[in-house]
Amino acid sequence: MSHTSLFDHRLYLETGLLVIGLISILGIGLFFLRKNSTHFRAGWASVKSWFFLAPLILFVLALPSPWPLLALTLVSISSIKVFFQMSGMYHRSWFVWISYIFTLLLGLTIYLGADEIFNILPMIFLGTICWIPLLRNSYQRMIQYIALSLMAFTFFGWSLMHLGRLLMLGSGPYIVLYLYLLTEISENVSLSSGRFFGKIKPFATISPRLTLEGVLISLMVTLLVAWGMRHLLPDRSERFWIAAGLAAAVLGRFGDLFLSVIRRDLGIRDTGVFIIGRGDILARVDKLIFVGPIYYYLYIFLQRLPHP
Repeated sequence: MSHTSLFDHRLYLETGLLVIGLISILGIGLFFLRKNSTHFRAGWASVKSWFFLAPLILFVLALPSPWPLLALTLVSISSIKVFFQMSGMYHRSWFVWISYIFTLLLGLTIYLGADEIFNILPMIFLGTICWIPLLRNSYQRMIQYIALSLMAFTFFGWSLMHLGRLLMLGSGPYIVLYLYLLTEISENVSLSSGRFFGKIKPFATISPRLTLEGVLISLMVTLLVAWGMRHLLPDRSERFWIAAGLAAAVLGRFGDLFLSVIRRDLGIRDTGVFIIGRGDILARVDKLIFVGPIYYYLYIFLQRLPHP
């Protein structure tokens, strides 16, 4: 991660202006079409949120180390908090605070480069929270609390914090920005195209809005964008941008589905509004819980392959 800010980097400024420009153009079109149908109205609501969210993300990623990593750690802790609120165990303070403390440890191990400790922290976390029933001399619903705590920490702590490991690589903020843009574009194209062309719904009970046609269209668009913005990667060769495009378009959908299963099982759609038109914070990070770790290990693996 860079110890100097990226505000004076020409590539970063051009990328930021391109992102804001595209959002503005899309927003103008949807503003005039918003009264024609509910689909355009939903699209306009989504784009409005980007006017706030995009500059904020661009600003944080441009800050010098360790601020982007610290911001990601806070996002991870906020996601865990919302998960506990959603699952009804936010009052179990021992489980909640240990989850927060271990998420801070994830951030610290990333900053110190202690990769081996980072990798085994989920096991240490499980061993730690198993002591809570003994210390409280209580057994009622403890299996449920332990399972939910492990799920929260593994997905919204350990998995999500792999973006922090990407941040620590050379040109890390560019890689994370690239990956985040691809996942957001993939999600929006999948949902919007599915509204107009979608007929086949492979997970109709879990996610009625997800259609096979929408996923295929988003896969093509995401790969096209991954190619067009590959200059953000330190290595622009095909294997890196294709891997990023596939991860964002395919794995991101599984993150959505995973959260949909939990929400529908609990009978909760949103726990609150994170940003207008964007649902809660889990709706913003769910697609990254699989994309982040898998692309990180793919990136490390591809780096070690000999160049053709």
